[in-house]
Amino acid sequence: MTTKGDGTRVVHAGLPSPVPGRPFLPGPVLAAPYHLDPVEGPTENGYGRPDNPTRRALEAAIGELEDGTVRAFASGQAAITALLLSVLRSGDTVALPSDGYFTVRAFAEGTLRDLGVAAVLVPTAGPYPSFEGVRLVLLETPANPGLDVCDLRAVSSAAHAAGALVAVDNTTATPLGQRPLELGADVVVASGTKALTGHSDVLLGYVATNDEGLTDRVTTWRAQTGGIPGAFDCWLAHRSLATLDLRLARQSANAAAVAELLAGRGDVTGLRWPGLAADASYEIARSQMRRIPGIVSFDLGSAERVARFLTASELVFAATSFGGLHTTADRRAQWGDDTPPGFVRLSCGIEDTADLLADLTAALDGA
Repeated sequence: MTTKGDGTRVVHAGLPSPVPGRPFLPGPVLAAPYHLDPVEGPTENGYGRPDNPTRRALEAAIGELEDGTVRAFASGQAAITALLLSVLRSGDTVALPSDGYFTVRAFAEGTLRDLGVAAVLVPTAGPYPSFEGVRLVLLETPANPGLDVCDLRAVSSAAHAAGALVAVDNTTATPLGQRPLELGADVVVASGTKALTGHSDVLLGYVATNDEGLTDRVTTWRAQTGGIPGAFDCWLAHRSLATLDLRLARQSANAAAVAELLAGRGDVTGLRWPGLAADASYEIARSQMRRIPGIVSFDLGSAERVARFLTASELVFAATSFGGLHTTADRRAQWGDDTPPGFVRLSCGIEDTADLLADLTAALDGA
């Protein structure tokens, strides 16, 4: 069978078989309870928390892209914590990225520590310690917000040799940019709030794996703790998947142009984009990523200069999160992230490239 292209895959992912008179993507099933068979009881749908057909359709669609069985959650953080608490027990050790999403580190330093789980913090770019005695290795590549990349094949091999599971946060790359399960990981976690859905109108997360036992544990955890996404959010997310290939193409092209522009400015430091040949992560990213995401990071030197830059810009919105249709910039230090005061994570939207470059140039000059 011929492998179809990304554009075709996302347009058709998770859709039901064509039925005359029915829509391509049926509307959300907004039920909490369902009618039950008075004799047999629940069959496929009984109660909305453990089961919903709209959520199943979204999970099937993302599963086609990640090449694994998917369980959707109310947010990316809900998905990550579900994985951590499904796998880890008192006395276990987890390795986490020291430069990844800071809320995961905060969770480890609080809840996991109180449960008797030790955390080892490792930079995404390494060097990596021995994984002997580690139960789970969680990687985030490219890392958010610094955009370092790690060699998934090499790290997964070393972790498995030590008996550890490997999970990869695939939020920044999306399944069209990188397939961690094919590169040796045991499980993928991700926020669907960002580039996957891309319209800045949904909170969503998911866990994907081909480990049936792990799927069962995560499914039970979700049913018993209740961190499910709503049916309408699932429908919105599934609708948005169809344009993922197109959105990523424009965002990545814009990021390439922005990175080239910033590289030529003497008033910008710390530029990172893994698609730049001069970037420290370029070679690894080129070897394992199918496309580079539309995120660029850099430093403007101070919080005040970042504020002037954002005030001067007409197209760049000051907002957290990333991966949406609109270009946004986030000064991560304002959230307590361990970054310099002038550090900026710029998420490129789908604006015309020439317009975006002109706006950034004028805003930087004005700042």
